[in-house]
Amino acid sequence: MNYPESWPCPFTEHLLGVTMNAIKEAQKVRSRLTPVLLLGLLASFAGCGSDSNTTPAGMGSDGPDASEMPVVHQTGNAVAGQTVFRFETFGNEQFWTDALRLQQGMMATQMTPLMALQRLGLSIDIDALDATTRQTLVAESMTNLSPQSAPMLNDPNTLINLINANAVIGIPAKDSNRDGIVNIRNGDKTGTTCALCHTITDASVLNMPNGGSIGRRQDGRAPHNLNFGALVATGLNSRAYYPVLQLTLNANGGRTLGRAPTGIRPTSTEAEVDAYLSNPEFYPVGMFDDTFDGNGDPMHNMPLFRTDLAAPWGSDGTIARLDNFNNLVYTGLLDPTTVTTPDGRAFLRKLGGTAAGDEIADGYVQVLAATGVTGFPFLQANVHQNPGSEEAPLGIRVDDTKLLDMNAYLNSLQAPAGVVTDAAAVSRGRASFRNNCTSCHNVDQRRPVPAFVVAMRTIFPGDNPEVLLPQRNPPLNPILNTVDSFFDDKMAVVNASLRGSIRGTALPLLLDLARKPVFLHDNSVPSLDDLLNPSRGAAAPHPFFFADPAQRSDMVEFLRSLDTGS
Repeated sequence: MNYPESWPCPFTEHLLGVTMNAIKEAQKVRSRLTPVLLLGLLASFAGCGSDSNTTPAGMGSDGPDASEMPVVHQTGNAVAGQTVFRFETFGNEQFWTDALRLQQGMMATQMTPLMALQRLGLSIDIDALDATTRQTLVAESMTNLSPQSAPMLNDPNTLINLINANAVIGIPAKDSNRDGIVNIRNGDKTGTTCALCHTITDASVLNMPNGGSIGRRQDGRAPHNLNFGALVATGLNSRAYYPVLQLTLNANGGRTLGRAPTGIRPTSTEAEVDAYLSNPEFYPVGMFDDTFDGNGDPMHNMPLFRTDLAAPWGSDGTIARLDNFNNLVYTGLLDPTTVTTPDGRAFLRKLGGTAAGDEIADGYVQVLAATGVTGFPFLQANVHQNPGSEEAPLGIRVDDTKLLDMNAYLNSLQAPAGVVTDAAAVSRGRASFRNNCTSCHNVDQRRPVPAFVVAMRTIFPGDNPEVLLPQRNPPLNPILNTVDSFFDDKMAVVNASLRGSIRGTALPLLLDLARKPVFLHDNSVPSLDDLLNPSRGAAAPHPFFFADPAQRSDMVEFLRSLDTGS
């Protein structure tokens, strides 16, 4: 999924020290990679820059040329795609209810709507409610929200009723017992959808500071306050999310990759798993770990609007097509029990080597057995003729018609209008951007994002990785990790070499930046001004700066103003 990390890049030959010979050699490399970019080959999530060995050809004053355009994906029915995006689970409610036991955890903790908004960052679709409930919530939102003044918002029964009404965004309830009534108290189940990480509301009823909101849906926008780790920890069996957690693996010499000093093992307790998921130092708010490779590498939620302008997908630039990316999310992340199948195991071995792959799968089977989970995998998907491919990394693919319908819907979603507070500053910032940043980025955000991947040593000059696995089958490169930084954790195992490109980051959409609270895919930079400030140091990730505070301020104004309408 392409992520608007706002990485303006002053790529000039002077700043990068790039020689013309290096540029010519890079152009040769680019031309060799183009067919691979068009064919794609495999799995995960968006980034910026250019490298002394990969400087793209054909740059103009407004940005990269058409030779670097993303793959055009097939589309279906956008109206049907809205329903898929909002409510389709492909059967994963069996995982979230019978394995992770999310709804049981909500009931056991007596979670109220207010707690769901505050602690989990969930949002509520006011239009999904009956008139009486809607009017009551509107009235209570105008109070101090105490149990006395807002009894419905403080009542655990209300949250159950909201889930039954499919008003809790991204957590739809299904008529699992097929009695014609949706009621999770009577055996019905809840799953998760794409909307969980890619929809907010307009907060027209209630906007909880640093939390969720109540209002009308705004599909495609990133919920920056969604606490996905705490959501998983709410389940009574958070251990069921085992392969997507940060693990300690014997195959890796007992080491662990991620922000936590130690990782989870098959014998770790529920309390230990919850402590990892609920610690924002290890699993920050607004982030989602989109790799089931045993590494703790959450990345910030990204928007999913104007997806016709984006690609490749993933901060690591791994997947060429949106429908392939969404298939991976459904078949591997929203029901990770699929990694225990023969094709799932084969993919884990391909990613991390035979020893580590088998250790993750075997450990997961041990966890599921210890916690009484049976009947997996739960997902409703079709066996694919080409397992291990980008189309079916785990050997299965959900309904292709629905994936293409969702492509159409996400293409149709418009980016929000940019924020303009100083038109003169925006104009100056645009001129500065055009002079400094168009080796990688478009000035005009109506144009597709260039589809190349920026080498890690360019986007992160301080990258000093150790080799964790020296040899993987081509086109995969060795597994590398910089121990003293988590910036490259996302690209250590899953990266663009899966489709024949380099280890690095893909280019982001520069849209909806005025809402964005943190920058870079790893949440490491707290503001646009900090992103562009040379005080971060020449070895920091994305070291492309404006030393003059006035020029930097103009650039911030310009970036905040960007949308697809101008």
